[in-house]
Amino acid sequence: MYFLKKHALLIVLGILSIHFILGLVISSQESMIYDERAHIPAAYSYVRYGDMRLNPEHPPLIKDLAGLPLLAMNLTFPLSAPQWQTGTNEQWTMGDLFLNCTEPQLACNDADKILFWSRLPITLLSVILGLGLFFFTRKLAGTLAGLFSVVLYAFDPNIIAHNHYVTTDIGIATFLFFAFYTFVSFLRKPTLKNMLIAGIFLGLAELTKVSAILLFPLFGLFVLLFALTKHQEVGNYEESKKWRWHTLLQYSLKFIGMVLTCFVIIWTVYAWNTIHMPSHTLIDSANLYLSQNNIPARFAHNLVVQTSDNAFLKPFSQYFLGVAMIFARVESGNPHYFLGEVTMEPSAWYFPAVFILKETLPFLLLLLLTTGYTFYRILKSVIERNTSLREFFAHSFQNRVTQYLMFAFIVLYVYVSLTGKLNIGMRHLFPLLPLLYLLVAKTLFDFFDRHDNDKTSKKTLSILIGITTLIIMSIPVLTYPNYLSYFNIAVGGNQNGYKYVTDSNYDWGQDLKRLKGFVDLHNRCKKGEANMNEEKECALTENYPPIEKIRVDYFGGSSPAYYLGDMFIPWWDQRDPEPGWYAISSFFYQESLYKKKPIGTKDYSWLKDVSPLRRAGNSLFIYYVDTVGNTH
Repeated sequence: MYFLKKHALLIVLGILSIHFILGLVISSQESMIYDERAHIPAAYSYVRYGDMRLNPEHPPLIKDLAGLPLLAMNLTFPLSAPQWQTGTNEQWTMGDLFLNCTEPQLACNDADKILFWSRLPITLLSVILGLGLFFFTRKLAGTLAGLFSVVLYAFDPNIIAHNHYVTTDIGIATFLFFAFYTFVSFLRKPTLKNMLIAGIFLGLAELTKVSAILLFPLFGLFVLLFALTKHQEVGNYEESKKWRWHTLLQYSLKFIGMVLTCFVIIWTVYAWNTIHMPSHTLIDSANLYLSQNNIPARFAHNLVVQTSDNAFLKPFSQYFLGVAMIFARVESGNPHYFLGEVTMEPSAWYFPAVFILKETLPFLLLLLLTTGYTFYRILKSVIERNTSLREFFAHSFQNRVTQYLMFAFIVLYVYVSLTGKLNIGMRHLFPLLPLLYLLVAKTLFDFFDRHDNDKTSKKTLSILIGITTLIIMSIPVLTYPNYLSYFNIAVGGNQNGYKYVTDSNYDWGQDLKRLKGFVDLHNRCKKGEANMNEEKECALTENYPPIEKIRVDYFGGSSPAYYLGDMFIPWWDQRDPEPGWYAISSFFYQESLYKKKPIGTKDYSWLKDVSPLRRAGNSLFIYYVDTVGNTH
């Protein structure tokens, strides 16, 4: 234990270096996921042209970070394309033009190079989050707890899976965590410096993802509660009463200052991102996306339109457009596959099921045990208290405000997720994960410290924690390199995950480059050009012909034609099977089988009872149909 404490920072840097390198390696192996097709061209257009006409619903900060490395590259952006000139948020087409060379006369760039460099800042951000998690947990619960929280974070396959994608998921986890960190510092010591820092990080969180808007009411409530309980000493309620109103006024004014600082940050970043954007693009987006069928939508539409021409208000106009678009999207829902059904209807069981299916078993067990222990300690403390319940709560709240704050956010976020209409995957729960890592690590080592004087118990606990740590660290090794499709072994692991949920939980388009690798290897095998290390792979498909053409039904951001060239034949479920090679996305496979459709509609039922011959990664199923119609 002494060694761990003495060298804690070096150990953390070592762990996060592994995490960083692994992110870079996986990034180079994976093709463009579905959302990156929109986010990356938007990222480049923001930093290169100061124009947010693409992907306006999401705040720009993460895309700005992703776009900055691209400025050093000699890229061609399709400015002359009609989708840019007169289109409204033609993000998907612009992504194809910019990244997939669909019209080389307009633009054609090295997609793999763009992917690597735009993803790099996200991987760096994941390292920063790991460092912040260590320091905050160490401050709250000690060095060993800080180390353990980093282990939980850095070796979680779900985090590794997303630590290089140009999406908002790692970003919101990072900036929301730092918003909590700095807000607690402000509560503890409400100086002008802490107020400004907390306001800056609150602004950065709001610039990352619209869901950070939940922080405004939550932080406001905690300012109120913290101020009202600050001078409520046990047995000294009346004497402290006069100070509480003074403290409340002080905190309230500084909280207003924090929020104003937040909006200054929001305005500044949006102003930079919209400096060259014509105001009519704002109006076009508002007309397209903001229905005027209800009062809130009509208000949002009018607000955006009326402020779009004002140079000072235009940044806020763009911000409110994005917020309104997200609310409209949440209200409309999204189609998704879940437990044998494709539906637009949300399920309250979706996120609990996804969390249980995709989190590692050691973490789920730790979460269950530490939650139970926490409630046991709370109940015991309430029963054994020697003060009034009001005084007990005030004292507890002051001493444990971090835990109260995080627990309140977890409850609020879970409630919003369960009652919302968007079922978009495990990544939607990322804002909660660093908070859970911290709380689990703190509770575990609080329990450990309470047995400090019992050498036998302490030794036993040390061994158990050590074994748990080794198991946690072994999971990414055993599941390499297929982290996005990770499912825990209780449900059959990666191979069976698609049976429960798809989309960003399993198949987001990440395996197209792996399909290209399979095709190239198989053809080398047939030519006798494979090396000794590849002979085992060759043996698996030695009885099948070379791949001259392959029918691909791909869900993702990359273009099969970009990687496969003339070998690629576009495919979909309503075409009649014919002899040859196939690669079918597990996303489209499940959608075809389980989406409600008229009787007689063709689908992939002819593949239902056939195990894939091979898989590209986990998500692309590879089949071969011979000349007599047998599927392998």
